[in-house]
Amino acid sequence: MATTRRLSPVRVTIAVVVAAAVAVAGYAGFDRWHSARATERQPAWFAAYTDVTATPVFAFEDVKSTKGRNVMLSFVVADHDDACSPTWGSYYSLQGAADQLDLDRRVARLQQQHGEVGVSFGGLANDELATTCTKASDLLGAYRQVVDRYDLSTVDFDVEGDDLTNRAAGERRAKAVAALQEERRAAGHPLAVWLTLPAAPTGLTEDGTTAVAQFLAAGVDLAGVNAMTMDYGAAKGSSQSMYSASVQALQEVQRQLGVLYQRAGTPLGDDSLWHKVGATPMIGQNDVRDEVFSLSDARKLNAWARDRGLGRMSMWSLNRDTTCGSNYVNLSTVSNSCSGIDQDGLLFADVLGKGFGGGIVAAASDVTEAEPSATEQPTDDPRTSPYPVWDQDASYLEGTKVVWHHNVYEAKWWTSGDLPDDPVLSAYETPWQIIGPVLPGEKPVEPLTLPDGTYAAWSGTKQYDTGARVLFHGIPYQSKWWNTGDSPEASTSDPDGSPWVRLKDAEVRRILDALASGEPAPSATATATPAS
Repeated sequence: MATTRRLSPVRVTIAVVVAAAVAVAGYAGFDRWHSARATERQPAWFAAYTDVTATPVFAFEDVKSTKGRNVMLSFVVADHDDACSPTWGSYYSLQGAADQLDLDRRVARLQQQHGEVGVSFGGLANDELATTCTKASDLLGAYRQVVDRYDLSTVDFDVEGDDLTNRAAGERRAKAVAALQEERRAAGHPLAVWLTLPAAPTGLTEDGTTAVAQFLAAGVDLAGVNAMTMDYGAAKGSSQSMYSASVQALQEVQRQLGVLYQRAGTPLGDDSLWHKVGATPMIGQNDVRDEVFSLSDARKLNAWARDRGLGRMSMWSLNRDTTCGSNYVNLSTVSNSCSGIDQDGLLFADVLGKGFGGGIVAAASDVTEAEPSATEQPTDDPRTSPYPVWDQDASYLEGTKVVWHHNVYEAKWWTSGDLPDDPVLSAYETPWQIIGPVLPGEKPVEPLTLPDGTYAAWSGTKQYDTGARVLFHGIPYQSKWWNTGDSPEASTSDPDGSPWVRLKDAEVRRILDALASGEPAPSATATATPAS
């Protein structure tokens, strides 16, 4: 998220993430264990980001609603002249903010009204401390200085831009945060740590998943990953709503977290993973001109998030939670002090925060523990599967559909021996795309057939040239090369070695339409396409 001094550029995510969730039913004891674990967690909470260095100064301590009472103060970054000194937005030292902005006093005033604060490090416009402070002890000291001064129970690392692509800085950050968290826990003052990362409908970028992996490898007990559901750019479909794009992004983030925790040796169930997901939309006009997050989007996202059990809801920003005045004419340009839409007297904080009744302080007591997982996978029955059950010894052409663990997958390219539900983070790691679950009552999909005589029936003694078409039990096939004696039926288990390829259903339908209109079937030397 940008500070008020600079607008965020369009973050167009190129990482394409495969939706690889596996539907697993049953296992009552496992479900009961998850339910018991869920009751031990602290309630989900809401806190809006507040830009401390915004001009004019925003009075976050002047609480407009109960949902605006918890705030995430933003952003602590490195001093331009002193790499290891924490500052607010690079403009004020911690003491300078107390002297010139009355920040410490205003925080105390908010706390008098039963409000709570967290602090966010980073943002887009400046250097996060780990990027410039290369000495481990100094970096730890800088983080400790902020946490101690404001007596924090929750910190947030908004890592984006150059800070996110800097892998060495990511390692330093993770190790320092792990050490600080251990210090606080040993002293009886636990510290909740959130990573806030750019997200698209395809999920976190590769740099984002790396940042999470670095924290887990360093031993950080992550409270969760907060997805910036904003500024999608080309990653959002032209007709897709901001609500729909946000839901898609959060679903992918939750799935990616499952893979990351599994790889880190701490497997978690779905409920626990959702509790580790946060959402932060940019209210009203986004930095991308054609993207506007409306109050309707906010209502729907809030309802969906509560239903899924997200652990956190935030927004960028509390400073902007008001209708622009008449002096602000160009509403398609982001304002630092208004949303750019007519809010009709409503507050985004009230809409997004509905049902998120937990507190920032209480949430710090959550501890992540590995959870037992179901040891058995559902068995696929060919009699109730719409497509053939995946076989590790078979090869599959692009477009081929299979069933595995009660889900339908489609091959994106030729594959053999690759598990359809192998947990992956990005599309290039798997040749399979999940289509959806096997539905109740489904039966094997019968391939489309053509009337006898449309093409000659296959004969084991006849020679066939490239492009020749035949019928085998009414199913049309086309020859890929000269052959004789090779049954088209073998193409199912050995699509590469077989000289035959079954025509796609769409092509068969075109032939049927042509026949129904009295037209002849396409030439036997027409170009063939593989079957779906």
